[in-house]
Amino acid sequence: MKLTPSLRDLAHPQGERLPIADTGHNDTFPIEVGGGVFHVRFDADVQVSALGGVVPFAQFLKASGLFDEWVAEAPLVPGGNRAHAPQDVLGTMLLSSLNGHYRFAHVTALRGDTVVPAVLGMTTAVSEDAVRRAMKKMVEPDEARAQTVSWSQRHLRKTLEPLMALPWVMDVDVTIKPVFGYQPGSVVGYNPQKPGRPSHALHSFVMARTRLVLEVVVHPGNEHTVKSTIPDFQSVLIALPRQLWPQFARGDSAFGTEAMMVWPEANGLDYLFKQRMTTRTRALVQELDLTQGWVDTRQGWEGKESTLRLSTWTRARRVIILRRPAPKQRYLRAKDLAKANAPTQEVIESCLPHLVEGDYEYQVLVTSLTLDIPAIAQLYRDRADVENVFDEIKNHWGWGGFTSHTFAVTQNVARMTALFYNWWSIFCRLADPNHHREAITTRPALLHSIVRQTTSGGQRMLTITSTNGNKNAISAFFTRLGGWLSAFNTIAEQWLPPRRWQELLRAIFPGPFGVIYDPSG
Repeated sequence: MKLTPSLRDLAHPQGERLPIADTGHNDTFPIEVGGGVFHVRFDADVQVSALGGVVPFAQFLKASGLFDEWVAEAPLVPGGNRAHAPQDVLGTMLLSSLNGHYRFAHVTALRGDTVVPAVLGMTTAVSEDAVRRAMKKMVEPDEARAQTVSWSQRHLRKTLEPLMALPWVMDVDVTIKPVFGYQPGSVVGYNPQKPGRPSHALHSFVMARTRLVLEVVVHPGNEHTVKSTIPDFQSVLIALPRQLWPQFARGDSAFGTEAMMVWPEANGLDYLFKQRMTTRTRALVQELDLTQGWVDTRQGWEGKESTLRLSTWTRARRVIILRRPAPKQRYLRAKDLAKANAPTQEVIESCLPHLVEGDYEYQVLVTSLTLDIPAIAQLYRDRADVENVFDEIKNHWGWGGFTSHTFAVTQNVARMTALFYNWWSIFCRLADPNHHREAITTRPALLHSIVRQTTSGGQRMLTITSTNGNKNAISAFFTRLGGWLSAFNTIAEQWLPPRRWQELLRAIFPGPFGVIYDPSG
């Protein structure tokens, strides 16, 4: 009896057995799928890319001079004739970050793209090993590390400096990035989402309302407290010209300490922090609870002003006590109940930022601002927007990813990611000047398009096809943007890069930069 050949035999012919179809890589062959019979051809010769949105983004970077200047000043010197140029290495990191990668191994996905690297002026997308070697070279020895830190911080500031001409607010916060597997700096510390998991602590400084990152410093997971933030906070402000300082600094209950407040007071910088519910803070709340004169601060809250001096403070400071009716247990959402029942960590258990007592929930704010109570309450409510920044950069940009066995490399790439995030966020405001659009929305709409390169008569033609449902609107936007940037280049041909970037921001942000901070509240 003749046996039916197995699927393994068909897929992997042995001996002198011929393949099922004698076809080349450019030949057409039929396949049968759920939709019927299709004729398929795998063509390895046509130059295409799935990142068509990089083309207008590259035009934007060229008009602003941001990318070229960043590469030109990079402390990255090729090591030999066969070494990759800084343009190729740093351009590969940019493309990888735009794709949402968060591991060096993901860089390999760009190696087959021959269209988009050329648009950025690159020769090729380099391998993950080449990126690792280059990143390590930028931080070793110590002299190179100092140059790299200065270079990264300088370009983060350059991106935001024109926006600092108007009053703005600095949000200070720390976000925790869990680390899987051993990496330098991955230490067990405060980790609310994954208790006991080693992590890195990213101390971040964000320009409020714009959702742009001014600086990020990566610390080991056990250096998450304000004690580790203070030197970074001071160095960020010292590096800025005094006329570009924020109107005030803002942070949660971790920053309402004497050590954090005394330096701004000595240097004429206002602040607004939440105060933890220590023993004396609780006593003040209980003292004011039954008194009259509570002021409506909107959204269900009412406030009252007083002064407070804790045992660790050298002076009394103005505090705003806010309260609202405590939510009833039966009205709590399921996720709120789960969070309430979850185990807490000792680092915050002793001094909670909230106090629920009787029929009210309380918060206490300590500030040097002289605005009225409703204005201060609203300014602190606006601080919640910084959590959206962390959610986007950590989950959609891989912030804190690209971890390396050299801790300085992890720090350097975190700053790079913040810079790429800033560039893309500002670019996306050309499509919607009045809102910040997150990467989970903008990548499918603006970035992921098919681009095909052809050459005819010595001219290179890029044909971009969007697969998005709103492809007509997207195509119209890219067409208008291309014409607008071309006209801008004609006008700004003789301008230096700082002037070009300033004028671009005036056009991108309405009014001209938008209302970043309203002193009237």
